[in-house]
Amino acid sequence: MSTALKQNETLPALQAIKEKQRATWASGDYAVVGTTLQIVGEQLCETINLRPGARVLDVAAGNGNATLAAARRFCQVTSTDYVETLLNKGRDRAAAEHLDITFEVADVEALPFEDAAFDVVLSTYGVMFTPDQAKAASEMLRVCRSGGQIGLANWTPEGFIGQVFKTIGKHLPPPAGVKSPALWGTEAALRELFGSAAVSIDLTPRLFNFRYLSPDHFMEVFRTYYGPIHKAFLALGDAGGALDSDLRALLDRFNVATDGTLIVPSEYAEVVIRKA
Repeated sequence: MSTALKQNETLPALQAIKEKQRATWASGDYAVVGTTLQIVGEQLCETINLRPGARVLDVAAGNGNATLAAARRFCQVTSTDYVETLLNKGRDRAAAEHLDITFEVADVEALPFEDAAFDVVLSTYGVMFTPDQAKAASEMLRVCRSGGQIGLANWTPEGFIGQVFKTIGKHLPPPAGVKSPALWGTEAALRELFGSAAVSIDLTPRLFNFRYLSPDHFMEVFRTYYGPIHKAFLALGDAGGALDSDLRALLDRFNVATDGTLIVPSEYAEVVIRKA
C-alpha cells in the first residue's frame, strides 16, 4: 500500500477519534477538576521565567490554568481549545480577575496563527491527549519563534493519572493505532517529537497532590465531572462495577493520607523546550 493511500485512510480515522475525544472532554464539567490544578500552571510559568509583555499561546488550554498564570504576569495571552465550553470557563475566570486575554476556538493540530507568532507556547495536561501527536508537536513548533520556549506539564505513565488511564484501558481498550497520551511524560517520546528542532529539552519530574475529603468523594467528583471517567462509566453501564473497584484499589495504593481523607501524589513531567 502506498504512503499516500495509508495517509488517506488514517486521516478520517484520526478525525473520528478526535470528534469522540471532543465529546468526552465536553461531557461532565472538567473545570470542577481543572481549577484544582492551578498551581501547575503557576509553577510552569515560573520555571519558564515568563517576561512581562511576552506573546504567549496556551493550547488545549481547558479552563485556563496556564492562561491565567501567564496573564497574571502581564503577558499578551491567547488561550485556545477545541472545546468551546471549556474556553468559556476560562473567559469567566479572566473576567472575574479583570485580565485581558484573547480566547479562540482552535485545534492544536491545525493552529490558525502565523509562523513564529509567539514567544512562548504552553500546555498543561492538554496537548498530550491529541490523537496525532507528531502533528500537534509540529504545530507548536511552527508558531513558536526561533529561540522561544515551549512549556508543558504532562502526566507520566508511572504516575497516578497515567495509571488511571491504564486502568480505564483494561475495561475500554483505546482506539487502535493511537499512541498513549502518557508518552508525552517521557523523555524518549519528547525527543522524538521535538528533538530535531530543539536546542534543549529539560524535563523535571514533579508531583501534584490530589486532595479530597475521602476516596468516595474523589470517585463522586471524577465520575460526575471528569470527562474520560464520566464517559467510561456511561459506556460500561452495568459492567462499570469492575472499573469502580479497580479505580478504588488504585486510590488505596497511592493514597498517603492516614486520617480518612485522600491525598494522592501524582507524578507529572514539567518540560521546557527551547526552539532552535
